[in-house]
Amino acid sequence: MATVTRENIGLLNDKITVKVNREDYLPNFDKAVKQFSKNANIPGFRKGMVPAGMVKKMHGQAIFGDEILKTVERELMGYVQAEKLEIFGQPLSLEKEPKDLNFNAPADYSFEFEVGLKPAFAVTPLENNKTTLTKYKVAVTDEMVNDEVQRLQLKGGKTTEPETITSEDNVINVKFEESDEKGNVIEGGIVKENALLVKYFSPAIQAELQGKKNDDSIVFQLATSFDEQRLGWILKDLGFETNDKEAAKKYFKLTITKVGLIEKRELNEEFFKEVYPGEEITTEEAFRAKLKEEIGKYWDSESRNHLHNDLFEVLVHETPIDLPKDFLKRWLQVGGEKPKTAEEAEKEFPGFDHQLRWTLISDKLVKENKLEVSFEDLKENAKQKVLGYYGGAAADGAEWLDSYLDRLLQDEKFVDQTYREMITAKLFDWAEAKVNVKEEEIKAEDFVNLPHKHHHHEH
Repeated sequence: MATVTRENIGLLNDKITVKVNREDYLPNFDKAVKQFSKNANIPGFRKGMVPAGMVKKMHGQAIFGDEILKTVERELMGYVQAEKLEIFGQPLSLEKEPKDLNFNAPADYSFEFEVGLKPAFAVTPLENNKTTLTKYKVAVTDEMVNDEVQRLQLKGGKTTEPETITSEDNVINVKFEESDEKGNVIEGGIVKENALLVKYFSPAIQAELQGKKNDDSIVFQLATSFDEQRLGWILKDLGFETNDKEAAKKYFKLTITKVGLIEKRELNEEFFKEVYPGEEITTEEAFRAKLKEEIGKYWDSESRNHLHNDLFEVLVHETPIDLPKDFLKRWLQVGGEKPKTAEEAEKEFPGFDHQLRWTLISDKLVKENKLEVSFEDLKENAKQKVLGYYGGAAADGAEWLDSYLDRLLQDEKFVDQTYREMITAKLFDWAEAKVNVKEEEIKAEDFVNLPHKHHHHEH
């Protein structure tokens, strides 16, 4: 009879020893040899007529090794299930050298494995209202609404191509080339094309641009040529972080490749219909009110994400969970698609640790609180996604919509992704009720500059 024993070798780290003796694997070995001789194609023998002795001579060693390992694995997994061990990943073999398994001298063999055990823990940050988080309410100002009205008027406007730049409403297609302050282009420097409104530049640069036409160029330093918000956009577009002070000192030669002028759309009913088809908006007042509501919705959802992100970080960092770190680092080395070195595993460990803690916490909360997403909910969510994506073009009840949805719901990856998003949202709604949430009014620019936690959960 095979025996399986277990001993503790570290924090949440056990060694499991599987001993097999001859009667555990020999009957299966003989069966496998017979099976093989039935199907073997060996020149000079008719199929199914190959003598077992011949098969053993040619393939015995491989079949023998295979059957022993199968027996060991069966015993090991049977033990893990019978003992209800909650383990991470797979058991890891502790064998340093391959065993000498000789089918001419069958013996008793013993194999050693190690497992990492999942810890028992309590999600303490959600107990007794001890966590307080801030939910920000971004105030939507008239200025924000005005900016949006203008953006939409330009977006829907007609473009003409005048010869020269004459106003702040000119749109210019430009080529940025990194240079020195004299405008000598730096070899191997950054080159990027963009389209910008003249009014995005500082007043001094706007003045310099007046009267310029295609192929004219100017030289400027980023930091002094844009206001702070636009500087952030431009830096990002050139491939830097939005607040990279050093990069902002760089000079660029700007060459104009096209001058355009957009005639702003008139604020009339036809325009309101275009922006909000299917809504009965007839006055500028109603149009502005609708925009204000939409901008408010956007900031509410940003604020909600921010709250959930804070909640995520509190749960991950403040729930006391012991993990078998050394085992997990070894598992990182061998558990993936391709093996990693100890150094690579060490480097990847912090991110892996973070994600693993979140998985343990979220699985526990979902299970214990019986949070679930029904297939009907998932279907409805997918439908809203599609309708949102195709806008007015996807009328509900359209035939193509149903067949498109059916196809989507056959796609395992899509279903899995959608399920994860929905169950995470459910989990956060549930957890939000277990903490104190205090509301705080905030300006949009202050909200954007809130210290952002270093990473985001899958949402």
